Amino acid sequence: MKILGCDLHARQQTIAMVDTETGEFTEKTLSHEGNEVREFYAALEGPVVVGIEATGAMQWFLELLEELGIVCRVGHPAKIRAAETRKQKHDRRDARLMLDLLMRKDGFPEIWMPSSEQRDLRTLLRDRHQWVKIRTRVQNTLQAMALNHALRRGRVCGLQVDRRHCKPCLWPATPVKGGTNCCAYTRNCSSGSRNWTGK
Repeated sequence: MKILGCDLHARQQTIAMVDTETGEFTEKTLSHEGNEVREFYAALEGPVVVGIEATGAMQWFLELLEELGIVCRVGHPAKIRAAETRKQKHDRRDARLMLDLLMRKDGFPEIWMPSSEQRDLRTLLRDRHQWVKIRTRVQNTLQAMALNHALRRGRVCGLQVDRRHCKPCLWPATPVKGGTNCCAYTRNCSSGSRNWTGK
């Protein structure tokens, strides 16, 4: 079995790996450019466990390890930092620290991570929420514009009403000169309002 402590960064990662059967210890730095990371982990034989500290840029790495069938344990950053008494830190030391925590029984402060299906569902819901907010903001803006020109029927001002009756209120295509176009725009809006309200 191979156990790896991985200090993950945006452009590279530093690993400290031990083979529990042979006792072989390896330290290595992998660049995230190209296929170096995929080739390294795909070449590992036997059961493999990787420990990393939770970061904002780890999603692609979790998906890669899941695709390769490698177990990845994500640790709580504050608890991992508390386990290191020395304040001086660097990538190799951080990788060794995570390896050491993985080697201890119940020593690695693992946090719960959602499955890939749960992550996709969360992303879908989060994106949908953003689009609903945008749609609501646009609808409110259109309704305010329509109400400013008396384009309203009863208690509801719908998008179909806006599209049907707001054509006379479009801004002129030519630049404004001497206020002439502004006056024409106002007359168009007033005319459209009278046509809609019957006044």
